[in-house]
Amino acid sequence: MKSGIILIVLLFTVFFTQAQQDTLKYVGSTLSNIDYHHGQLSPAVGVHATQIMRASREHPEKSDGFGWTYNHAPNIAYWNNTFFVQYLSDPVGEHIPPSQSFLQTSKDGENWSFPEVVFPMYNIPDGYVKEGVNAVAKNLKAVMHQRMGFFTSSDNRFFTLAYYGIVMEPHDDPNDGKGIGRVIREVYKDGSFGPIYFIRYNKSWDVSKSAYPFYTKSKDKGFKKACKELLATPLMMQQWVEEADRDDPLIPLKKEYKAFSYYHIPDGRVVGLWKHALTSMSVDDGKTWQYDALRAPGFVNSNAKIWGQKTSDGRFATVYNPSEFRWPLAISTSDDGLNYNNLFLVHGEISRIRYGGAYKSHGPQYVRGIVEGNGTPPDGKIWLTYSMNKEDMWVASVPVPVTSIVNEDVKDVFSKLPNGKELEFWNTYNLSWASAKIENKNNEKWLTLRDQDPFDYPRVERVIPFAEKMEATFTVIPEQNNHGIMQVEFQNKQGMPAIRFIFDSDGNLKHKAGYRLRNIMPYEAGKEYAIKISLNADSRSYTFSVNGGKEIRGIFFQPVDGISRIMFRTGEQRHYPNPDTPVDTPDYDDVPFTGASILEAVFNIKSLMTKKL
Repeated sequence: MKSGIILIVLLFTVFFTQAQQDTLKYVGSTLSNIDYHHGQLSPAVGVHATQIMRASREHPEKSDGFGWTYNHAPNIAYWNNTFFVQYLSDPVGEHIPPSQSFLQTSKDGENWSFPEVVFPMYNIPDGYVKEGVNAVAKNLKAVMHQRMGFFTSSDNRFFTLAYYGIVMEPHDDPNDGKGIGRVIREVYKDGSFGPIYFIRYNKSWDVSKSAYPFYTKSKDKGFKKACKELLATPLMMQQWVEEADRDDPLIPLKKEYKAFSYYHIPDGRVVGLWKHALTSMSVDDGKTWQYDALRAPGFVNSNAKIWGQKTSDGRFATVYNPSEFRWPLAISTSDDGLNYNNLFLVHGEISRIRYGGAYKSHGPQYVRGIVEGNGTPPDGKIWLTYSMNKEDMWVASVPVPVTSIVNEDVKDVFSKLPNGKELEFWNTYNLSWASAKIENKNNEKWLTLRDQDPFDYPRVERVIPFAEKMEATFTVIPEQNNHGIMQVEFQNKQGMPAIRFIFDSDGNLKHKAGYRLRNIMPYEAGKEYAIKISLNADSRSYTFSVNGGKEIRGIFFQPVDGISRIMFRTGEQRHYPNPDTPVDTPDYDDVPFTGASILEAVFNIKSLMTKKL
């Protein structure tokens, strides 16, 4: 009897251990195709992507006030009815001093403040010597490197954090555990900042040479209490592992895993995620981890970050680059936080790197969302931040529930839609120098595309019910006919275009016919053009008319199974960069005319109507 009980206990233990060592996995079948910036992924409906800071060395007044062109590693939070984004910045390239961190704020997630220095440049004392590096500091400044940007205390005080590392010479690392330490300062409700304090030093640093006091020197008891609360929270500490002492007792898992994010699943366990889609689980809120991190089965992710969170509908999402490159940016969802079964597009446009610099990579990358405890926006959306090309800062909102399907025909006459809801089902790509927004003109609302960016273009897209046969009507008013272009494409669910109309810079409205473009008619500035189209994917044919005029026939310039998306953009489709584009070139040259702007072109979209046949 005793041996039988022992056997049952052993079997139960094995079963329980295996069950508890479950891991998240991707069980879907959709994969991305890196030959396309969008990966041929269907978009998550209603994503609004906004460029909140466009780097410009020549026009610092339009960028950050400094003209620095390496900008990266953003974090996002929501507190006091305000969005916050913090990111680090260097003048030219990664890990090349000097360095500082900026903060931007927004009340609505679309209109953002000018970047403000929240952690300034830091002087390394002359004569400083770093263990293992044959160099002596002279007129040297610290380099910032942080994976954690914000912390909200249990009594609702809000803090921003950063890390000062030391780079003595090229290829030295600021996150080797031999830097200065981590700093913290409070953000007050009026938008001002408290003083900067160190909250954790590296043990190799001589604290007597610190430019800021240690947090225990503060006379604010509430501030010190919040710091102690932070230091006593293992999941917060786990975010510090890369920069901390390699034997720091506050870091639960000391392996060299990078860019930690986490979320809780319904049974109370914590799912941890690191670069390369490494994952492990914890049953005690991060004090210990059940197993060494392993690559999440089925997930495709290289050395850019992966983000995971619980969503407002009680489900879960991971956001990452599903390739060995840093494009596209995609989202996958799960009912239980462990099994992910789909893959949708979040950001599928890539501008080229304008400014050379060390370790700059093309693509929307290093994505972060709002850490548990750092706020819940009232709209229920997933809010994300990321850098483009380690150059420009972006924020994107993803509606919940996340879906790639629209079931109802489109009846979007913008002036008739409720204020604030006009773009609810539209995907927007909205730039600092080239906007895509609802504008009011002559008591009417228009979806207006403005473009004066020589390296990028605004884009808007409407997912529609999949149709093999359909009719559509869209109405556009161009504000000029001698510069700028607007292209309108009918695409399948993978973003493959079959039909393209062009308001071209030569004053002619055209459509694409195989290799060639065929003129339809001249167009005039300020005149309304309603284009009605009827298409059939089976016969690869379509007919259209402009303002009720003569019907014109055309053939799909690319065969597709049907139409799922209609897209408007003020530029030609990009195919650079591609998987063979060189990176880390030794000269780090800037692209010519980086400071140039172009004469603004404006196109107004009045309406879009579709009917599935």
